[in-house]
Amino acid sequence: MRRPSLNSREVSSSRKHRRIFADNGVAMCVDCVEKEYPNRGNICLESGSFLLNFTGCAVCNKRDFMLITNKSLKEEDGEEIVTYDHLCKNCHHVIARHEYTFSIMDEFQEYTMLCLLCGKAEDTISILPDDPRQMTLLF
Repeated sequence: MRRPSLNSREVSSSRKHRRIFADNGVAMCVDCVEKEYPNRGNICLESGSFLLNFTGCAVCNKRDFMLITNKSLKEEDGEEIVTYDHLCKNCHHVIARHEYTFSIMDEFQEYTMLCLLCGKAEDTISILPDDPRQMTLLF
């Protein structure tokens, strides 16, 4: 699974908020979230926003709904990758970059999510009628 790596933190002198830059150059704002990359267990969101983790926009100081922009879907080596940006509805400040992946490996569907706002999560679901992981040995 491809994951955006976080390679630097920077303090903007004009706005005084901390940002994380992903490898793709998208700036994400750690001052807009309660917790960076919260562990969401197996809750993988293909769309939407985890508003409980949103403390408010660090630029305009408003706590409102978000816009989802730059949504893209691409397939890479049998893996579907959905990416989009979470933006402040009022000032269009970029809060986070969201990445969701889906793939089929053997008899399982695998889902992952990685987002500063929505968190990190993984889930695996059997495509068979009876999940082989849940089968008990009968002797």
